[in-house]
Amino acid sequence: MAKIKAFRALRPKVELASQIAELPYDVVSLDEVKAITKDNIYNFYHITRSEADLPEGTDPYSQEVYIKAKDTLNDFIKKGYLIQEESPKLYLYSQIMDGRMQTGIVACASIDDYMNGIIKKHELTREDKELDRTRHTDIVNANTGPVFLFYKDTDEGRKNLIKKAIATPPIYDFTATDGIRHIVRIIDDETISKELITSFEKEELYIADGHHRAASGVRVGKMRREKLEKYTGDEEFNYFLSVIFPHSELKILSYNRVVKDLNSMSVEDFKKALGKNFKLTRDNKKIPERVNTFSMYLQREWYTLTPLFEISDDPIESLDVTIIQKYILEPLLGIKDPRKDKRIDFIGGIRGTAELERVVDAGDFAVAFSMYPTEIEQLIKVSDAGLIMPPKSTWFEPKLRDGLLIHLLD
Repeated sequence: MAKIKAFRALRPKVELASQIAELPYDVVSLDEVKAITKDNIYNFYHITRSEADLPEGTDPYSQEVYIKAKDTLNDFIKKGYLIQEESPKLYLYSQIMDGRMQTGIVACASIDDYMNGIIKKHELTREDKELDRTRHTDIVNANTGPVFLFYKDTDEGRKNLIKKAIATPPIYDFTATDGIRHIVRIIDDETISKELITSFEKEELYIADGHHRAASGVRVGKMRREKLEKYTGDEEFNYFLSVIFPHSELKILSYNRVVKDLNSMSVEDFKKALGKNFKLTRDNKKIPERVNTFSMYLQREWYTLTPLFEISDDPIESLDVTIIQKYILEPLLGIKDPRKDKRIDFIGGIRGTAELERVVDAGDFAVAFSMYPTEIEQLIKVSDAGLIMPPKSTWFEPKLRDGLLIHLLD
């Protein structure tokens, strides 16, 4: 089944790891990137968001942005900020957030496994974002950030192998400014590496986060295959960088919704319309206590919404993100396509319910919905059925850092 491989990582000098490592390219605005990179010449956004180092107004999808990223990566290598491993290795990447640790195996995953459904996805990709990362990956000639994968945590033998490997001293161990600790270890024991690789031959893998990175990695691999008369399948472009976690260690946070107006309804009319399908309880509960219930913030008051209808057993129809779209956002608030409608926004659970209250109290939005987090078992069920979740269904924390381990494509 799943084929993973070791690789010769391009990685920071030990003393520069904390200054180079950075959040994924798509979770910050350009202004935030400029503020972060202004006083840090080592920051990895100089590569993943290279438009920040070009003149104001530069099109972020222009060729010069990708060329700049390539030149900067080469400059980092030339100056010795980044060094390449002498031989292929697997790595362990641990993150500690609020006392909870998750440890993943850093390896390269197969583009064929992605195309053949062995690596399962649960989200659609946007063409513009996929094309952007395809150009970036192809021109820079590297996977500059990993795809966040997971596996069903049922193999006791693999657990024991990871336990042995995690006993080795780390090459990187630092706490980022957001309080999240990052620990990276090289798996030098070839026996452990080979057994870990073999253990995945009976596994399917799931994408937790990084659907655009995975899709772009596959596109680049296919493009390079088409340019060659012959290829063996072992070339680096046949694989993309990934970190593979056991599902039992992962945590999905809520992905909350805020809507700018009540679709021309008064507050009372809106509450009356809601009452046809939900029991409204004004109880000041800001977070739903269980799946298939919702907390709503309206006019400085919190309500619990409890469905009056029977919940479907269908893997998609039973999702809270489907229920709120089907019974509230579209029929009552007129949000037909949440991916395109400018009247709705999404706020990751990492920012808490205080952010929902803030934007509603400020008048930026009329109503907020605090969601119960999608459960990992629901994600697996959807992926196994070959289905696609509605947009903004999952928010994984902590985010993987870019720049710690880079996969070169030749």
